[in-house]
Amino acid sequence: MTAIIEQFAHFTPSCLYIYIQFVDKPNGLTMHSPNHLLELFQRYREDNRFLQPPNELYAPIDYILDIGGKRIRPLLVLMACNLFKEEVEPALPAAYAVEIFHNFTLLHDDIMDNAPLRRGQPSVHVRYNTNTGILSGDVMLIYAYDYLLRVKESREGASTELLRLFNKSAIEVCEGQQLDMNFECRSDVQIPEYLRMIELKTAALLSGALCMGGSIGGASRADVDRLDLFGRKLGIAFQLQDDILDTFGDPEKFGKKVGGDIVQNKKTYLLLKAMEKADAPSLARLHELMEDGQLSDGEKVAAVTEIYNRFGVREEAQELQQLYTDEAYAALEAIEVASERKSGLKQMTSMLLGREY
Repeated sequence: MTAIIEQFAHFTPSCLYIYIQFVDKPNGLTMHSPNHLLELFQRYREDNRFLQPPNELYAPIDYILDIGGKRIRPLLVLMACNLFKEEVEPALPAAYAVEIFHNFTLLHDDIMDNAPLRRGQPSVHVRYNTNTGILSGDVMLIYAYDYLLRVKESREGASTELLRLFNKSAIEVCEGQQLDMNFECRSDVQIPEYLRMIELKTAALLSGALCMGGSIGGASRADVDRLDLFGRKLGIAFQLQDDILDTFGDPEKFGKKVGGDIVQNKKTYLLLKAMEKADAPSLARLHELMEDGQLSDGEKVAAVTEIYNRFGVREEAQELQQLYTDEAYAALEAIEVASERKSGLKQMTSMLLGREY
């Protein structure tokens, strides 16, 4: 029977809703809708809240897990598992581990950046205090490993493989964060360095979530490698799109004020490409704008955006983002399961990369 798909998506910074209904059972296996998988995950989350003493340590964990988030990473764990296996419940502890780890990194990032808000709400270190934020983040990391231990081993060596995949992603996220911090103090950052940084900081955990889910589902080593490639290409495309939207997006559709990267002098692809293409006077003007503390945010954003437009960096970014998108789809197509079993991940990719400008 042909799959009947009813699709509606609403993408905001605080939530991702996906409604896709599959009535097929490709190869005799049920394909769970992303919405159903999100519901399964949320029920697991509710059954595993951090309601224990000391409240000062654990309340901040529930707080950051409750203030929104798209749940993309745990959803990818479950969807990748479902590519190869009908039962996804065995992957729920790993999905929760990935979500706990992701939020741990956000909590500590906010402290390092002295960011007052997270998803429109006070950051943990603001709502509580910095020492609490550090300690709560530390115990989140430990609990991520604790939930990995709750995944039942489906075959010999599966637990070791799961731990290896998680550790690889976690280490790469930390490496990416350090590179991003290094870039703040450098004026000679090159585009390949930037792409490597976002592969580590953004894409590594997406690919890790997919690989972990695939491993739990019984994927072959070759298909786990294909999931890794798919996640990395998807993550880079997603971050490039985020760079574009931050400058050229519609604030109402993007979900936040545009121009934040310009105001903060972030070394995005747009800025690096502008520096690469600009003539001498325009390059000097860019440096002047980055160093001028007298301009209002609006004036700075408008002036830098005008230089971007003059040298066509938006179009170059869009072309590169499309290249990585195409490579992500190619990696997904190469996974050795029936094509219809990949429909959910294809729809997910389309929605993630279909945000409007």
